Amino acid sequence: MCTPGYGITLDRFMRVAHLLPRQRGNVAVDNYRFVNALLWMCRTGAPWRDLPECYGKWITVCRRFNRWSGNGAMERLFTALQEERIIGVEIRVLAMDSTSVKVHQHATGAPKKRPQSAGVFRGGRNAKVRVASDSGSTLVEIHPGPGNEHDAAHGRRSMAAPGAFMGAHLLMDRAYEGDSTRLLAESFGLTTVVPPKRNRTDPWDYDREAHKGRNMVERVFNRMKHHRKAATRYDRLDETFLAEPRLILIAIYLKNTAKNSKCKYTLIHDWYA
Repeated sequence: MCTPGYGITLDRFMRVAHLLPRQRGNVAVDNYRFVNALLWMCRTGAPWRDLPECYGKWITVCRRFNRWSGNGAMERLFTALQEERIIGVEIRVLAMDSTSVKVHQHATGAPKKRPQSAGVFRGGRNAKVRVASDSGSTLVEIHPGPGNEHDAAHGRRSMAAPGAFMGAHLLMDRAYEGDSTRLLAESFGLTTVVPPKRNRTDPWDYDREAHKGRNMVERVFNRMKHHRKAATRYDRLDETFLAEPRLILIAIYLKNTAKNSKCKYTLIHDWYA
């Protein structure tokens, strides 16, 4: 019997069912069972062969997941959710930060021509996930990167997506207080709210009260890492690794809005890689 509480209900699934790839022919596993199978895998972090039989054959689910992540189906789902106003309000505040993700030994050895963001440390391999979230603690942008790369360098590479929200306040910690990072954000029309380092010779004033809202991105990390496949990287390729947290946060959004239909969050896509 399938474990309750890991998947989403049918009524929540129907809100996004029309945005998923169309099923052709006589399929053994419909999209509803397939999505819940992926959520079970994300929550438990189990190998594909341990997938309960109630979700269908593990090889069927595995192959479809690889196909969806390879052709960008999850990424298009994020974009479609925003375009159709299923998720969408004006974004006035963004928060950016990164979190470390331990790389499992099975996640090594990807082909050199395929992207794999993982840094090598004395204690093993490690990766980072950089996130930008809105005031509703909902994912706006997501990117993976190697664990041995500085936050500021990684943040500058992923600045273009938050830059789409001109006029918004971007809350960051001191890791992003460098001049080049702040100037790049301002060139995209963002108002940076970041404290200067204590050894700055020319410190600046910042909105301390507004900066307290930076914990919104920490709440995203907290919700996401309840799922083992978001806390530990088991996938070799960036495209398959990113598909899982995107699906996790879509499910969290659908659950939250079902609890309180009056709450309006914003979910747009793109994580740092």
